[in-house]
Amino acid sequence: MTSPDTPTVDDVFDFTDSEDNDAPFPPSYMVVRFAADVKPRAIAWLVDKVRGPRSHGGAELLVRRQHTEPGEGIILHVSASCRKLLELAEEMELKKRDQAGLMREFLFAHLRDFVGEKGDREDLLTTAERQLIVRHELDNIRALSEDPSIPGYVNFRMYEGQSIVQVMMHKLLITAMYPLHDAEALKLLSSKWYFSKEQPVEAIRLYFGEAVALYFKFLDFYTVKLLIPLTLVGVLQMALSTLETLPFFCVCNVIAVTVFLEVWRRRSNEAAFQWGTIGMTSLDEPRPNFHGTMMVDTITGRLLPQFPRRTTYIRMYCVSLPIVVLCLFLAFLVMLASFHAEERLTQLAKDPESGVTSLTVMAPSVIYSILVYIVNLYYRQLATYLTEWENHRTQSQFERHRVIKLVAFEFVNTFMALFYIAFVYQDMDMLRSQLATMLIILQLVNNVQEAVLPLLMRCMSKVPSPPRVPDSSTVRAPSASGDAKDSADTRGLRYRGPARSLELYPGVPEVLQGIPELDPDDPRQQQALAEGAMDVYEGTYDDYLEVFIQFGYVFLFSAVYPQAALWALFNNLIESRVDAFKLCRLYQRPLARRVKDTGAWQRAFEAIGAMSIVTNCGLLCVSPPLRRLAPELSQTEWVLRWMVVEHLLMAVRYVLHQAIPDKPEWVRVALAKLNYQSKQALRKERALKRRLSSRRSPWKPGQPSGQTHLEPRRDAELH
Repeated sequence: MTSPDTPTVDDVFDFTDSEDNDAPFPPSYMVVRFAADVKPRAIAWLVDKVRGPRSHGGAELLVRRQHTEPGEGIILHVSASCRKLLELAEEMELKKRDQAGLMREFLFAHLRDFVGEKGDREDLLTTAERQLIVRHELDNIRALSEDPSIPGYVNFRMYEGQSIVQVMMHKLLITAMYPLHDAEALKLLSSKWYFSKEQPVEAIRLYFGEAVALYFKFLDFYTVKLLIPLTLVGVLQMALSTLETLPFFCVCNVIAVTVFLEVWRRRSNEAAFQWGTIGMTSLDEPRPNFHGTMMVDTITGRLLPQFPRRTTYIRMYCVSLPIVVLCLFLAFLVMLASFHAEERLTQLAKDPESGVTSLTVMAPSVIYSILVYIVNLYYRQLATYLTEWENHRTQSQFERHRVIKLVAFEFVNTFMALFYIAFVYQDMDMLRSQLATMLIILQLVNNVQEAVLPLLMRCMSKVPSPPRVPDSSTVRAPSASGDAKDSADTRGLRYRGPARSLELYPGVPEVLQGIPELDPDDPRQQQALAEGAMDVYEGTYDDYLEVFIQFGYVFLFSAVYPQAALWALFNNLIESRVDAFKLCRLYQRPLARRVKDTGAWQRAFEAIGAMSIVTNCGLLCVSPPLRRLAPELSQTEWVLRWMVVEHLLMAVRYVLHQAIPDKPEWVRVALAKLNYQSKQALRKERALKRRLSSRRSPWKPGQPSGQTHLEPRRDAELH
């Protein structure tokens, strides 16, 4: 705690932040692109919110307008001063490493503890963190009671506390919002990423954020720590080719999966502690689309939307869950119909007079594959809608419940057919053939689809024009009279900056004249257009899904196909480079997201690990070659023996789960140390407040010694 005579941050560091339009504009941390038909008044109103003071619901950010031709959508570049970024970093409770090497919550008043006396404050926050902060502020510009609708669009209603930017994106007034790549940093990262033996996780985190970095850390850990040892086991099994050793290798696989998942949980907690995200909880900052009654938050004391959790649970279990179960059941019925149709056609093909050919027999499978692809697209929209409707408070909660819905559907579509072949048909040769096809052909096709096809399409296509607002009844193209009306009606636009003449920016509506333009030769203008035409990286869901499906292929059916780990290893060595290439060259820069773990994916992989014990024991039990090794046993005795093995493996799994702690000892000690230091700092702060209070307020007769009349109020403020 600094004393009253200690120099303040402003005394030590020269913050010369200026809103002067002639001052150099900082790096663009977010680009906002509007549809071509958006009324200028609505844009000016949003800019007022972005630039305005917080006392009036603004974000106090910096804005510049990119030069665009008439008829093109307005493009804004949003940035923030260094001081504002540091203040917001404290408000968002970002954790940074101080001069003593401890990862603790950043405090703007203690800036010297993090950068030293002569440190560069510009280097304290990474570019990913700066973009995260700016996007957070944009998303948290909330509608006030005086903002019933977007100016110029009376049909676009808003409730108090709703995220204005999210409403404008939902209504297609804002067509894109993305951060820009840093060419030099990206070149440096890609040069050591494409051909490195290990993933440069820390460099990935500094550029793309924690969510992307954790995915690559998981992919690298999964490939090196699990697939490489199991590949050697699979090759050894191929060399031996004996049925007697197959159960031993299956047991090794299921135990290895359990150990891997438990150790990975420890590793992810280590990374979360080092990255300062281990303390994220369900009571963190609400996500932009979280809505509810605006009330004072009991924890932070700020005005935030509040929504009853019981209502969320009722929506989840009474509405969403039955709908999801119904969709899973229908998907299972469609799969059964496809199998029965193919089986019927196969029988008819044996009769030459039926006219059924081998190509006709393949028709149900082809139709089923196409149908699954189409239904998956619609189910994703349904899952997103249901999860949004459930109204989860934080982004991590939203992602977790959305992933659970999607993974359940993907599991039915991907694995139920294999279960049907294994335990209904009991055709091990057919099952082995299906697994080989999935692991070799389909994963190769996926890699080509992810990297090669987008690159070819990008080379052959031109930059697309920005999309237009589709609803012509509510979103009209600005006519001459309409522009005049928007220009004249500027009531409520309080922070448009200095008055501008119409001649300053020819062709720009008067209501937008207060937004200064970037310099004509500023390279960010061309960069914004070029990157705006790139594909949008939707997040790590599809990447985790590929690994999840591969994980199921390898471990659910290792009793039938021990060589699966070998093909998975080859795929992952290519996959990591393909993912790196598409992030660095093919996609817009994704917005950094802070995560503390893999969320629902950890549970999904653990479910596969537990299920692999049951499936592999079941496959060994129904295997005719193994059954012939013990012909003296009855069917019931044979099944009971494998049930005993399955229960023993489940017990081993439980023991391993309990024996391996989630957090390593050094992380638990470090967390306890930080907690102790926080308590000590609070005690020192209280003691200092008492001393200052005692100096200002003399002791009165009848008042307890060492306590002034100001103490109860100050203690209440601290609590």
